[in-house]
Amino acid sequence: MSKHETWRTRKYWDKIGGLLIEEFVAVEKNQTQGRRPIDGLIVLGEKKAIHHENHFDISGKDVIIIQTKARRLGMYLLGQAYFSKFLIEKHNPRSIKCVAICGRNDSLMSELAYNHEIEVVVIDKNEKTNPML
Repeated sequence: MSKHETWRTRKYWDKIGGLLIEEFVAVEKNQTQGRRPIDGLIVLGEKKAIHHENHFDISGKDVIIIQTKARRLGMYLLGQAYFSKFLIEKHNPRSIKCVAICGRNDSLMSELAYNHEIEVVVIDKNEKTNPML
């Protein structure tokens, strides 16, 4: 994640709570596939903290997938959020919520996100207040 994305992911997590895993590895790299990290994964029901590794057993847990981009909501971000759900399903969580965080909304893309059960959260660059996030 970039410096423009990390603080947005953490700002969302700060409101939600749970265990935040940044760059959660949904799929490991091998000869036939690439490594697939998720910008952020929140494990609900866990103590509020930032996990310092990018692996965690989420089997049977309620999780929130976070994909973040600093720019306007677009197809790339929505594609990441949409397909991340299928990658995370292989880890057998109890429930999955998908969130796309962006710097600006797009009405058409937001409608598509809603129709595919992806929550859109807009966090403008002017909302960066806590330097620790």
